Amino acid sequence: MLKIHPIGGYSEVGKNMTVLETDNDAFILDSGLYLPAIVGVNEREKIPTEKGMRALGALPDDFYLDRKNIREKVRALLISHAHLDHVGAVQYLGPRYRAGVYGTPFTMEVLKSLMADNKKTIPNPINLRKSNTPFRIKGKRDYEIEFINMTHSTIQCAVIAVHTKEGVVLYVNDYKLDDTPILGNKPNYKRLKELSKQGVKALIVNCLYAPQDIKTPSEKIARDLLEEVLFTTDNQKSGLIITTFSSHIARLKSISEFGEKLGRKVIFVGRSLNKYTSAAIKVGGCPFRNKFQIATYKNQMEKALHKANKNKKDYLIVCTGHQGEPGSILDRISRNQLPYRIQPNDHILFSSKTIPTPENLVARADLDKRLKKHKPRIFDNLHVSGHGGREDLRDLIKLIRPENIIPTHGDFSKTSAGVNLAVEMGYKKDYNVHLLSDANSLILR
Repeated sequence: MLKIHPIGGYSEVGKNMTVLETDNDAFILDSGLYLPAIVGVNEREKIPTEKGMRALGALPDDFYLDRKNIREKVRALLISHAHLDHVGAVQYLGPRYRAGVYGTPFTMEVLKSLMADNKKTIPNPINLRKSNTPFRIKGKRDYEIEFINMTHSTIQCAVIAVHTKEGVVLYVNDYKLDDTPILGNKPNYKRLKELSKQGVKALIVNCLYAPQDIKTPSEKIARDLLEEVLFTTDNQKSGLIITTFSSHIARLKSISEFGEKLGRKVIFVGRSLNKYTSAAIKVGGCPFRNKFQIATYKNQMEKALHKANKNKKDYLIVCTGHQGEPGSILDRISRNQLPYRIQPNDHILFSSKTIPTPENLVARADLDKRLKKHKPRIFDNLHVSGHGGREDLRDLIKLIRPENIIPTHGDFSKTSAGVNLAVEMGYKKDYNVHLLSDANSLILR
């Protein structure tokens, strides 16, 4: 008998956490933060403790496992990738479990960096596992686990496969089906097809974009969008700022290569960019390291930006702030709090899409107002998503042919869209496609 316990990410976008329970053992799949709870919170109000983060509403409610007498069964925390809404809660919740943490090398390096930022340690062993190389975890019985390579908007993202006596459980959260990635390998379709033939008991799958009738484009399209703006506009003498996701290593690769082609010095500004690029460098995932400089600490940033401000045509500034986040580098530049002054005709490229939470929409609108007072040229939405759309989900289901489907990563509007697609494909609601919410478990027989 298998039980699926949805702890977080089934009633909201974020704080992803699912628990897979067998007769005698349990596995935590992801342990992420609820980012709207902490974005915009003053640093002094952030309490980097389990209790403080729970008070902010940033952590999954894993006390559910205590109430159900499951916590002592947990044998491992299996983390799919390095985004905060999947790995960010490990440093707070990990010590509650006598279990190791497992992830790909990049994911685990990011986890170590997050803990270092908060001067935290955890007693849990941190285990690095390569994609496409099965390993075993011992509980009351032995389990084979696989991290199967999957494309997304950061590197070394994995589909987690847990082999149980009832069949394979596949956890696909997050994913996109990108056959021409800019960095890394395309999805391991071969292994997914092999598992399909063996029989997949359950597919727990991201449905964030299930309501949208799209197939998500390849990252090469975002590269083309950037190239179009950078090489067909008059920016030879202008300031040039690009803001994007600090964890998007493939996007940073494209930006760095284009900066070099333009004859500009590329500077990554800020701690977040340093965190992710440093982790990528440590695991050999940053082949473009010689194409950019990093300015992290206050003196470094101010010196670099002062120099770039005096010779704008020679520099390309890469920074955070595309969501309008208070305190981000672009936010501070827009407020004249850093020694880089935006002037008319400077180019500001948003290689991103605004995540449509109420907080983000307000913050981004305020940022745009401040920027436009300086009359720069703004180029928005030079971006493709890292999440599969409705048609990607269809292709994934056809490839894997799971016995059961469990939509995740969203509120009702998103997960119900995943259910509706599965029903369209021949599944039956409440029989072999299951609409769950946080803290409402499912038994698979």
